[in-house]
Amino acid sequence: MSSPRTVTCPNCATKNRVAPRAEGIPRCAVCHHALPWIVDSDASSFDGDVQASVPVLVDFWAPWCGPCRMVSPAVERLAGVLAGRLKVVKLDVDTAPDIAGRFNVQGIPLLVLLRDGQEVDRRVGAQPEPALRAWLEPLAGPPVPETPEAPASSAAQA
Repeated sequence: MSSPRTVTCPNCATKNRVAPRAEGIPRCAVCHHALPWIVDSDASSFDGDVQASVPVLVDFWAPWCGPCRMVSPAVERLAGVLAGRLKVVKLDVDTAPDIAGRFNVQGIPLLVLLRDGQEVDRRVGAQPEPALRAWLEPLAGPPVPETPEAPASSAAQA
C-alpha cells in the first residue's frame, strides 16, 4: 500500500497521518472528526488503495496535463466536503500505463467512481467544482456522525 499522507483536520487543525486502509474511515486523533481521505497511488499499490468501506474516486492524471492541474484542487476540496463518505485515489497514468489500460483511459483528467471495486460512473475532462459536487454527492456514502461511538485509530497525530 501507499505511504501515509499528512492531512490537517478541518475541525481542529491538528495534523494527522492518514494511511490508505481498506476498512473504516480516517478520523482526527484529537477531535475524532472525519478527515479527507486522499491517497497518492502507484502501479504497485493501486489494487490495495482502491479497497475501502466507502466509495472510491480515482483521479487519473498526469503532471504535464494542464486540465488535470485545474481539477486536482477541486477534487481535494471535495474530499474534505465529503470526508467520511468518499476516498480519493490519485494515479499518475504515465507511471501506471497498465492500470490506465485496464480502465480504458482515453483522455485525462478522468474521474472514475468505484463502489466495492466496481465502476459506478466516470467523468472525462475538466469540470467545474459545483458540477463535480453535484455528481458525487448522491453517489458518495451516507453522512457519518461527527463523533464516533468508539474512536477508531485510523489516523495518528503527526
